[in-house]
Amino acid sequence: MKLFPYGHATHPHWEMAADMVLAQLRAHMHNPAYAHAPSLGLIYITDHLARHAQDILDHVAQALPQVQHWSGTVGVGISSNNVEYFDEPALAVMLCDIPTSQFRVFSGQAPLGQALASGFVAQTALVHADAHTPELSELIEDLAHNTQSGFVFGGLASSRTEAVQFARGGERTPPASGQGHGVYSGGLSGVAFAPEVQMLTRVTQGCKPLGEVREITEADDHVIYKLDGAPALYALMHDLNVPIDDPRSAVDKVRQTLVGLSLPNTPTLRPTGGLDDAVMVRHIIGLDPVRHGVAIAHLVEPGMHLAFCQRDAKAAKADLLRIATEIRESLEPEEVSLEAMGAPDLLNHVSHAGQRIAGAIYVSCTGRGGPHFGAPSAELQIIQRALGDVPLVGFFAAGEIANQQVYGYTGVLTVFTVD
Repeated sequence: MKLFPYGHATHPHWEMAADMVLAQLRAHMHNPAYAHAPSLGLIYITDHLARHAQDILDHVAQALPQVQHWSGTVGVGISSNNVEYFDEPALAVMLCDIPTSQFRVFSGQAPLGQALASGFVAQTALVHADAHTPELSELIEDLAHNTQSGFVFGGLASSRTEAVQFARGGERTPPASGQGHGVYSGGLSGVAFAPEVQMLTRVTQGCKPLGEVREITEADDHVIYKLDGAPALYALMHDLNVPIDDPRSAVDKVRQTLVGLSLPNTPTLRPTGGLDDAVMVRHIIGLDPVRHGVAIAHLVEPGMHLAFCQRDAKAAKADLLRIATEIRESLEPEEVSLEAMGAPDLLNHVSHAGQRIAGAIYVSCTGRGGPHFGAPSAELQIIQRALGDVPLVGFFAAGEIANQQVYGYTGVLTVFTVD
């Protein structure tokens, strides 16, 4: 496996943007360090180009006939290498040098179950999804259960127009022309990878805990009534340093406060501080001053744990640098710090000395991006400084997918590695 060719561009006319990307891809494919015959294409477009999605896929696929398999989606922003594109027509493409026997593209037209029934073994999967899909959380969980790792990654399409997804190559009987298909709306699509495909995934939360971790001891549906046996509203007021007898004075602070939620028997905070990778960050959607409850945008039940938290640019920078550094150090075990050695590998892959990154996918939240980090493209530049100048594409999602959950305000970084 060689480096993955990649390209990105912005232009008012989609044909010009696509041709600029194709020129970059061809230049890489003529470079001995890059793959010259990749098999899988990942394509991400901004929502300015959503109505041209079919034309873009047909144009790029026709120009690269050796690439028979495509996956991707749309975002209000996309990224590649060290640049972010927001509020402009842009696209990014990466061509993955993975044997066709080691992956399967899936969609509503070609469900993953068909591949599994034919004998394909999925270790994990890159997932693109429509946020309006009924029972989305259950579908993602079921998909994860169909993988050996129980872990999937990706994000929800984000768009102010059409929430399109790309999935071509998994159909049993594709149109003979090879055109006019592969663009979908609704449901899930993506790429499942076999155990032979080596990769590492890390999640960054970017939120600062405000107080201690508490156990939910009484709850109903979305409303938490008791934390550690005491009124939940009192705990929130305590962490926000607001008088308990005047909860209305906390309205502005509550609007800026989130909840870091963890399942029973799973950590909420990392030993070094900050939220654990598995924590789900959710909005506070209401207060019950009569029963002293706190309503959040997630179903809760007794036994779960939470920590009130707030988005924090400084914490986000530090945590993003942490996950990128953990990945880099895990590929260079002779330089691994004691702290990094204790960090779990979410996919349980074993790293070996001499591994390098062939390509990377980064899915971040629409609420993050350069402005949250202080400057245009600052988020991607942090990753580049830690990982080096590696091929990377991604998008800014309406919800990030990792493990078996949909997250918010997070970044999910996945790298493909090669010995």
